[in-house]
Amino acid sequence: MTRAVPLTLPSPAAQADRLVALGLHERVGLSAAGLRAAAAGCPRDALLVLAPDRVPASALVPAVRWRDRPAFVVVDMTDLDDFTPAADADPPPGPAYALRDPDRGDAHRNCSPDETLPRIRAAGRTPLTVTEGLTWLLQCPEVLERNACTMTICSRLRRPDGSLDARTPALWISNGTGRDGPQRRGTAKVGWCWAGNRHTWLGIASAAGRTPLP
Repeated sequence: MTRAVPLTLPSPAAQADRLVALGLHERVGLSAAGLRAAAAGCPRDALLVLAPDRVPASALVPAVRWRDRPAFVVVDMTDLDDFTPAADADPPPGPAYALRDPDRGDAHRNCSPDETLPRIRAAGRTPLTVTEGLTWLLQCPEVLERNACTMTICSRLRRPDGSLDARTPALWISNGTGRDGPQRRGTAKVGWCWAGNRHTWLGIASAAGRTPLP
């Protein structure tokens, strides 16, 4: 049985403590006290996100654990950090920002990213980037459940000619098949899906918006 959403986030103060314990505050040039001060301005329903140009997705993956096992990136996604936010979803300036009201997007299961993106925007929300998705998973591992995982379709890769690569990043649980290897069965992974494909077990994550922090 899947869990009802939205999922409850730790308090902003607890989120800051988690990032400090991992030493990630240093990557954005903040002291522990500085990050905790920024978290004090974070809304209660928001995720505390570090600037992705200083803490890219590849830096977050080693910090993420699901059921006490480290996450990994699929072997054919060596270009993970080349996936950047959509043009209308640039992160606010500063070392950290608040992502308000993240939702796993279960209502969008069995819908493709191409179909869902305009629906999310029409609802006044924004899809999540892969960095935001990993940050959420770091703070709230129950974001992922068997048969109820999520895509982070705000991150896309642009080809040299300006067109979009057809892949969209996603977060799910490995079955230990193929190149993942049986030793990774039951482990959180960063993979990708085609933007035009539907998956009954993948939602499409979104949020109410991004807010700068003092």
